[in-house]
Parts: sequence; C-alpha cells; structure tokens
Amino acid sequence: MTFDHSSSDFTRGSAGTRAFALALVAALALTPATALACACGCGIYEVGTSSMIPTGAGAEAYLEYDFQDQNQNWSGGSRAPAADNPDKDIRTSWCTLGYQDMFNRSWGVRLELPYEERHFVTTGGATGGDIVAMNFSGVGDVRIEGIYTGFSPDLSRGLSFGLKLPTGSHTLNDAYGDVDRDTEIGSGSTDILLGGFTRFDAGAGWSGFTQALLEIPALTQVHYRPGTELDLALGAYYGALGFGRLKVSPVGQIKLSVRSRDTGANSAKPVASGFARVLASPGLEMDLHPLKVYADVELPLYYHFTGNQMAAKTLLRISVSAMF
Repeated sequence: MTFDHSSSDFTRGSAGTRAFALALVAALALTPATALACACGCGIYEVGTSSMIPTGAGAEAYLEYDFQDQNQNWSGGSRAPAADNPDKDIRTSWCTLGYQDMFNRSWGVRLELPYEERHFVTTGGATGGDIVAMNFSGVGDVRIEGIYTGFSPDLSRGLSFGLKLPTGSHTLNDAYGDVDRDTEIGSGSTDILLGGFTRFDAGAGWSGFTQALLEIPALTQVHYRPGTELDLALGAYYGALGFGRLKVSPVGQIKLSVRSRDTGANSAKPVASGFARVLASPGLEMDLHPLKVYADVELPLYYHFTGNQMAAKTLLRISVSAMF
C-alpha cells in the first residue's frame, strides 16, 4: 500500500464511496475460508517503505503480491546439507487485498485479506521416505488494525494495534500427515499486533522512516503455539524526482526479523523453528496520482536458524494502490 510522500492530505472521495469500499473488504474478510500459513515468518512483509506511514486524512485501497521460494536448507548461521532436512522446497505466493482509511489526522483503520498459494515438497508418503509434492491455496489469516497518529501535527509518529484472526485453515493435510502445523497457511492462532513508526527529514531531498511490528500469539488451537515475531525496518527514500505528473522515489531499507521457537504438543519441529534475519531491500515507487506502484526485492544479509530450516534467496514485493 502506498501513501503520498509530498502532500499533507489525500484527495478524499465521497463518504458513500469510502463506506462501500470498507464494507466490501470487511465482507470478504468474514468469508469462510480454507487456507494455509507462513512457514518462515511472513511478518517481514508487514513493515517497510514509507508508503505504510499515513501523511494525512484519506482512504486508499491496494493490491499487493509477495513471493518467496524457500529452497535452501540452513542451520545456525550457514547453509547446511539438503539431506539434513526432510523438507525440500516451500514456495509461497501471497496476494493481499487491503484497505486503509484515516478518518481524520489522528485515527484510522487498516484491513488486510491475504490469499495464499503454496507449493510444498517434503519427505514422507506411504514409506516415510518418498518425495511428496503438494499444492494448496486459499484465504489466509485476516489482519485488522487501528492506527493512531495524533502525537505530532505532521503525523510523523504513530502507533498501530490490532489482531490477526485465525481465518485461514490450519488442518489441511494428506493421508500421511506430511504437512506440519508451521507449514499450514493459517496458524490457527489469534495474535495481538502492536506496532509503531516514525518519519523524519534526512536533508537534500531525502526522507527517512522507521517501523516496528510485534506479533504475539494470544489464543491458540490444538496444542500449537507459533513463535512470537518482531519485525523492524529502517529506510530512506528520495522524493525530488519528477517527470511531469509522474513522481519517482527510489527507496532503500534494512529489515530485521526475529521469531522465537514454536511450542506445544503439535509443534512438529520445536527444535527446528525460530530464526533471526537481516535483509537489504532496494525498491522503487512510482506515483501518478491517484495511482501508485511500488516494488522491491529483499536480499538476505544475515540468516540464523534454529535447527534445520528452509530459507529463501530473495523475497519479492509489488503493490498497486488507488487513493480516493
């Protein structure tokens, strides 16, 4: 999702239009779903870019696509032999429909509905030693957050707070039980979401921002508790490039993602869960009001995994948004 770097307020649409869009997203969010979860922590997609920081009252709808292919086995801080991990590949695409509305310069709401597709290759099957490939897809876990930006007149500091709901399925499996709980699209848990952000002038046409999001599982199901995850982002963007009505903003970020181990009797691999990641994320935002397009690639600078876990070489993101 993307917000205007240069203006203090969004172009506002009619109250009826905004109410319709909010009702549409809310209705989709309540639709019964069969879906699956993030095997290696997808909260990293919830922080990053100043576009996630509101600059004034107004509404925006967005569609975002994220992708990662976890096809390398890691243990500790280095790659490990593929034979040490029964999982071989976890390839996931997320397509997220979102809506954010800042009702005024202090309060707003954000709704996100993800749809996920996963290709999973592991060792199991009838003999326990077969290579099994599965494909599954469906609606994931919905996020509902409130936003408060009333700390300063320029909205440069704010908080977010809300819930991740267990709308995605956490029970999909084959006849041999090859899909672990940490590989399902839905975690089965209701999580508390607590976040914050700042935006600041870095001089010479550059602006900086920081973001943080803490995700704490609160209500869990069937003896499985996913790890608590903390995601941080530090970034800067250049806002002085323009080509007629088109504004182009190069963006650079460093992201930190830390997740504790899963727990519970149905945690399939408690000794192979939990991680720390540092990623560099160059990106580009193009603004042709009221439409914006943002894309970035997230490149690992540091990995540390507990036990043997599948890791991705790169993470990709692209979003298209419209303000009204």
